[in-house]
Amino acid sequence: MLKDLNMGTWYSWLICAALFVVGIIFLVKFSDLFVSAASSIAKKFHISPLIIGLTIVAMGTSLPELAVSASDSVTCLIKGGNANVAIGNVVGSNIANLLLILGFCALFSPICVKKSVCKKEFPILIFVSLILSLFGILFSLNGQYAVLRWEAIILVVLIIVYMIYIVFDAKKEKQSFSLQEEKDNIKVMATWKAIIFVIIGIAGIVLGGEAVVYGAKNIAIGIGDVAKLNHDLVESLVGLTIVAIGTSLPELVTSIVAAKKGEADMALGNVIGSNIFNVLFVLGISGIISPLTVGSQIIVDLIMMMLATILVFVFALKGKLGKKEGFILIIFYFVYLAYLVLRTLI
Repeated sequence: MLKDLNMGTWYSWLICAALFVVGIIFLVKFSDLFVSAASSIAKKFHISPLIIGLTIVAMGTSLPELAVSASDSVTCLIKGGNANVAIGNVVGSNIANLLLILGFCALFSPICVKKSVCKKEFPILIFVSLILSLFGILFSLNGQYAVLRWEAIILVVLIIVYMIYIVFDAKKEKQSFSLQEEKDNIKVMATWKAIIFVIIGIAGIVLGGEAVVYGAKNIAIGIGDVAKLNHDLVESLVGLTIVAIGTSLPELVTSIVAAKKGEADMALGNVIGSNIFNVLFVLGISGIISPLTVGSQIIVDLIMMMLATILVFVFALKGKLGKKEGFILIIFYFVYLAYLVLRTLI
């Protein structure tokens, strides 16, 4: 674990900014490498492309969030302090996915919503978001919002149950997500090569997560010192915005590409699945490493996450998210962004 830099020099800012940018690039590129290699190995063992898509690929888009949050959790375990980046990253990513990513996708192409999504996936997302909010409010630690280890274990158990559910449900209803396309998209490589790529992918993801957290935290400390602001609030701002959007790049790229190809409904499924994985998988693993604590200001952000989820759900009930809904979601996000900045400065 590297020591924090003295942010009193210009080159310290440059180093942290460079580490942050390189870290994001590592997360995106090595996550893609990991998913490709892991999918190849799974196909070699004759695992259904459907199961690969619902498990490996689904988790793959949440790997950047996991790397960042787990890295921050390790830092808290060693050095103490609040996990502002770990929790802020997940909550911020979920808000950005719902408002920013879906908003932009709706502007590209109307998002048609299947009834089954409103009956199954959305209620699960609302339930998962509610659990995260209630855990922290009902079981705080030293007067702070917290995700305790036993809560984190429950989250991990829930993600395992959820994965089993979606695999069996998809098989039962034969929703293969264009099975032949999945087969064509999964490139098979030599097993030894795939194993090496999996190892390299994991190493790159870990390094990327460390770089993002190190750069982001030092930048937050530097801003706090220069402007004489509360470090926790600045860290929370950085985690909820810059880090959150950076780690949401896989979802952003996947969703916009799907929208451009006229498969905008995939964008909605991608966002819902990613948000469920972020809460259960990312915070579950991170919370097991070390109990995650954050200031009470996160309650407002959790409420915002719930409101964003419900707002998109209401739009989805109409059967379609068009340009009008897209504009509303984007405006909603920038209003929230303005609130975060004001909260930090005042």
